[in-house]
Amino acid sequence: MSTYRTLRVEERADRVVVTLDRPDKRNAIGAETVDELHQVCDRLEREPRLLLVTGGADGIFAAGADIAELRDRDRYDALAGINHTVFARIRALPMPSVAAVDGPALGGGAELAYACDIRICTDRAFFGQPEVRLGIVAGAGALHRLPQLVGESLAKELLYTGRRLTATDALAVRLVSAVVPPADLLATAHDTLDRIARNSPLAVRLTKLAVDSPADAHPQLERLAQAVLFEDAEKYRRMDDFLAR
Repeated sequence: MSTYRTLRVEERADRVVVTLDRPDKRNAIGAETVDELHQVCDRLEREPRLLLVTGGADGIFAAGADIAELRDRDRYDALAGINHTVFARIRALPMPSVAAVDGPALGGGAELAYACDIRICTDRAFFGQPEVRLGIVAGAGALHRLPQLVGESLAKELLYTGRRLTATDALAVRLVSAVVPPADLLATAHDTLDRIARNSPLAVRLTKLAVDSPADAHPQLERLAQAVLFEDAEKYRRMDDFLAR
C-alpha cells in the first residue's frame, strides 16, 4: 500500500490493521487522514479483508476532527461531506470492521468508531459529540448512526448536550460490545476478528450486506444470499466436515 503520514497500516492475510498516528494532535482527523483512509478503503474494496481501526497514542483513540481545519471550511466543504464520505465508505466495506477504542473518541473520532461494525473499548474510553458547543452539527454520521446504535432518546440527549458516555455507560447501552483493560484491548479485538475469520468469508460478507441493507430489502435479500451460498463449494465442504464429526 502507499506511504502514509497520519496512519500506520499493517497488512495481514485476512485483515488490515489501521492505527491512527497523529499523537501530537491527539489523533485529530484532518483532510490528510481522510485521504489516507480513502486509500485504505480503495484496497479493501478491491481485496476484501477484515479491518481493525485503533489509536496509536497511549490512551487516545481520536479526539475529534481537526478544529483548525474545520475553522477554515466553508459551506461548499460542508456540502462535499469530507469526513462523512470516508466514514460511509468504511461502513460499506465488504467485510466487517472493528474499532478498538482507548481513551477519548470525540466528535469525528466517535463517528469513525460508529462507522465500524463492532466497537471494543478500554475502561478509560469515553465517547461524545461536542459539535454543538462549537456551533456546528455532528455532520459525519452521528446524526443518523447514533440513534440506530443507542436509541433515539439517548442519542438526542447526547447530541443536544454534548454529554460524554463513559465506557461503563457505553457498554450498558450496547454502543460497545466489551470493555477491557488497556493492556488487553488489541488482543481482544484480534480475538473477535479471529472468530469472524474462521467462518466462510462469503457467508460473512453476504451477512454484512444483508444486515446493512434497508428494511424494505428483507426478506428477499436473505433469500438471495442463501441461494448463492447453498450452491457454494465452501458450504458443501463445511457441512461435510460437520457431518463427518
